[in-house]
Amino acid sequence: MSGSDDDDGFGGDGLQVELFHAETDREPGDTNWQGYGFDVHPQVFFISAGIILLFIALSLVFQETATDLYENVRTGVSTTFGWLFILAANMFIVFMIYLAVSKYGKIRLGGVNADKEFSDISWVAMLFSAGMGIGLMFFGVAEPTWHFFDPHLGAASGTSAAGEVAMAVSIYHWGFHPWAIYALVGLSLAFFSFNRGLPLTFRSIFWPVLGERIYGWPGHIIDILTVFATLFGLTTSLGLGALQINAGLNFLGESSGAFPSVPVGTSVQVGIIAFVTLIAVFSVAAGLDGGVKRLSNLNLFLMFALLGATLVLGPTVFILGLIPQGLGAYFGNFFELSFFTGALYDHFFAGSGYYGPGGGGEGEFLVDWTVFYWAWWIAWSPFVGMFIARISKGRTVREFISGVLVLPVMFSVVWFGALGGTALNIELNGNAAVSGAMFAEGVEVPRAVALFSMLDTLPGTLILSSLAVLLVATFFITSSDSGSLVIDHLTSGGKHDAPVTMRIFWAVTEGIVAATLLVAGGNAGLEALQAAAISTGLPFVLILIFMMYAIWKGLDTEYQVLESQEFQERVAEMAEEGEVVIDTEGGEIVTDITSGEEEPGD
Repeated sequence: MSGSDDDDGFGGDGLQVELFHAETDREPGDTNWQGYGFDVHPQVFFISAGIILLFIALSLVFQETATDLYENVRTGVSTTFGWLFILAANMFIVFMIYLAVSKYGKIRLGGVNADKEFSDISWVAMLFSAGMGIGLMFFGVAEPTWHFFDPHLGAASGTSAAGEVAMAVSIYHWGFHPWAIYALVGLSLAFFSFNRGLPLTFRSIFWPVLGERIYGWPGHIIDILTVFATLFGLTTSLGLGALQINAGLNFLGESSGAFPSVPVGTSVQVGIIAFVTLIAVFSVAAGLDGGVKRLSNLNLFLMFALLGATLVLGPTVFILGLIPQGLGAYFGNFFELSFFTGALYDHFFAGSGYYGPGGGGEGEFLVDWTVFYWAWWIAWSPFVGMFIARISKGRTVREFISGVLVLPVMFSVVWFGALGGTALNIELNGNAAVSGAMFAEGVEVPRAVALFSMLDTLPGTLILSSLAVLLVATFFITSSDSGSLVIDHLTSGGKHDAPVTMRIFWAVTEGIVAATLLVAGGNAGLEALQAAAISTGLPFVLILIFMMYAIWKGLDTEYQVLESQEFQERVAEMAEEGEVVIDTEGGEIVTDITSGEEEPGD
C-alpha cells in the first residue's frame, strides 16, 4: 500500500492507515510489463498506444475522409450533447461550493497530521502557473475581439455594449466553470492518493464504488479513457501553439523585415511541432528539476513581463476600468451565460441563424466556443488536476477549493482585461488594426494572428512580438513535458519512477498526433483540433459526473472515522501524554495534529 512514511501513530504504520486507507495490498505497477526501456501497465499502455497509432495511420491515409469526419464529429457531438456539457459544468460548480462550505471542508488532504509541502505563497504561484498556457496566449486577444463583432446577449456589433459582453463571455469561458472541473479532478486525485494511500491514477478515485475491481477491467477502461482525454486535450493545445507560432513568425517577417518571411501553412506548422517536440524531448531527458521546472519559471517571468508591458504601454486607465466592469458584466450575466444551450434558436447550428439571445451575428456559438471549451477543459483536466493534486498535500478541502476556484480565475480576468481590453480600445477608437488582420481575406486561422496584430499597435512591437513567440514556444515545451509525465503515470500503473524512455515516447506521440490533426484537417486545422477535444471530452464528462459521487463517498467515510469514538480516544490519549497538540476547530472533528513541541497550523 502506498501510504505516508511518517510513523507517529497516524502515519504509515499507525491508526490513520488502519482506519483511513483502503484495505489492499496492491502496489503501484505490481503487474507491469518491463522490457526495451519500458515499464508499463500492459492493458492500459498497449491498448491506448495501439488505438492512437491506428488513429494516426488512418487519418494520414484517408485524409479527405478524415477532414469530413472531424467536422461531422465536431458539430454532431456539440449539437446532440451540448446540453450535457452545459449541465455538467454547472453541476461541478455547485458541487465544489457545497464541499467547500460543508462539514467536509475541514478534512485535511494527507490526513490530520499532514504538513503543507509548500508555503502559501509558493502554492499560489504554482496555481497561477497551472492557469496559464497556450490557450490564454491564443485566445487572450482573439476571443474578446471576436465577440465584439459577433456579440452575444443581444448587443449590437462593434458597440460599447458589445465590448462589455465580449469581456463577460471571455471571462465566462475562462472563469469558474473550467476551474471547478480542475478542482473536482485535483481534489479527487489528492484525496484518494494522500488520504487512502492508493496510486495517483484515475482508477483509484472510484475505490468507493468499485473496490478491488479498480485493478480489473473497469479500472483499465477508466485509465484508458483518461489517456485518450489527456492526449487529445494536450494535442489540441499543441496544435493551437503551432498555429500561433506560425502566425507570429509570419508577422515578424512581413511587418518588421528584421526576420526572413515565414509563410503560413500546414507544412510549416508541422515543422514547428517537430522542432519544439525535439526540444521537449531534451527537456524530458533533463528530468523534472533540470527541464520542466526551469521552463515553468521562465514561463511565469515571460508572461508577467508581457502582461506588465501591455498594461504600461497600452491604454492603462482604460484597462484598469475595464477589469472591474468586465467582471461585473460576467457576474451580472452569469446565469444566462451558464445555462444557455441555444434550444430556442431554430437555425442556431446551421451557421446562418442567431448567434445568441437577440441575435446579431452569424456563427455557431456553442459549437465554436462554449461546448468546445467545456470539452477541452474536461479533456485537459487530468493534466491540470494531477498537477494541483501533487502540490496541495496538507491543505484542507476548503482551502484547496477556495484557492483553485478563485486565484487562477482572477488572473484570467486581469489577462483578458489587459490584452483583450487593449484590442477593444483600439477597435472602439476606430482603428481596425486587430479586426482587419483577423478577418482579412486569405487568413486561415483568424484567432492565431490576433495577438500579434494587437502588439503591432504598441511601442516596441518587435520585442513584444518576439517575446510572445518565445512564450508560446516555452508553453508548448512545458505542456508536452508535463503532459508526458501524466500519461506516463497513467500507463505505468501509477509508478513515480517509470523509465524516462516512456516519457520520451509520449512526448513524441503527442507531437505526431497534433501534426496529424493539422495535416488531415487541411485548411480546417482549427476545426480538427476542436473535434479532437470535443470527441474525447464526451465520454470523459460521464467519468467526472460519477467522480462527484466517489469523492463525496470517500469524504463522508473519512468524516465518520474522524468522529468515531476509537479515533477520539486515541487522540485524547496521545494529547494527555504530551505527544501531540490537536486542533478541533471549535470542538468538532480533529483537523490538525502536530508534535508536542509545535503549535497547530504552523
